[in-house]
Amino acid sequence: MRVAVVGHVEWVWFGSVDRIPGPGEIAHATDDWEEPAGGGAVAAVQLAKLAGECDLFAALGDDEIGLRAREELTDLGLEVHAESREDRTRRALTLVDPAGERTITTLGHRLQASGGDPLPWERLEGADAVYVTAGDADAFRFARRARVMVVTTRVLEELLDADVVPDALVGSAGDPAEHVDVEVLEWRPPLLVLTEGRSGGRFETSSGETGRFKAVEVRGLAGDAYGAGDSFAGGLTYALGMGWEVDQALEFAARCGAACASGRGPYAGQLGATDL
Repeated sequence: MRVAVVGHVEWVWFGSVDRIPGPGEIAHATDDWEEPAGGGAVAAVQLAKLAGECDLFAALGDDEIGLRAREELTDLGLEVHAESREDRTRRALTLVDPAGERTITTLGHRLQASGGDPLPWERLEGADAVYVTAGDADAFRFARRARVMVVTTRVLEELLDADVVPDALVGSAGDPAEHVDVEVLEWRPPLLVLTEGRSGGRFETSSGETGRFKAVEVRGLAGDAYGAGDSFAGGLTYALGMGWEVDQALEFAARCGAACASGRGPYAGQLGATDL
């Protein structure tokens, strides 16, 4: 199975705190670590663990952090196709509270691949599934050459500029930046999925079918919620690429999200091929 992600990468510093500090307060981390993440990277690693490999099309800053991100994502099993920009790689600070909830602050603007970058876009031709979290209009058009295209609702404006219709839109019902009103679209997405954290989520199809799906219980010692939504999206992309029915695909995606939340950081708990 050939899968890919067209998306973004952030270098993230994580800190476990007793509580998220309020205005003027100081929080002291009891644990801290750093690694490359961001929605594109996390979903790509999830896909690589399920499919055996995954191409990541992105952009990284021409700096030490960008080089480290490229190397570490390669070590995580990705084929990294990233154009170097004369800019710094986006950073982020994530605080994790005792309940595992994460609070994120990004530092710098998001870097993304452009269809004009000299990247091996031909690898998307006929790919089984691709997930898109960032890119310009031409990058979206290249992604549409895959058999199945899944897009985060966070980049709906860019998707509309590209004038392509994905097979699925996925986003968080609780995040205003991921809100989508299908009534104002010129087309209906074949599948729209909105997650609701521990409450599961809901979906609707262009044929008028609507429904809900349940969250999967996080087993073992809960880690943190960082990357759970991106792992959900990666699992959904894999399942749709495999040709699974919507209910089965959503159940599997929920398993991927819960597994991610069981580990420290975005990668430790993710499902792999042996878990299928």
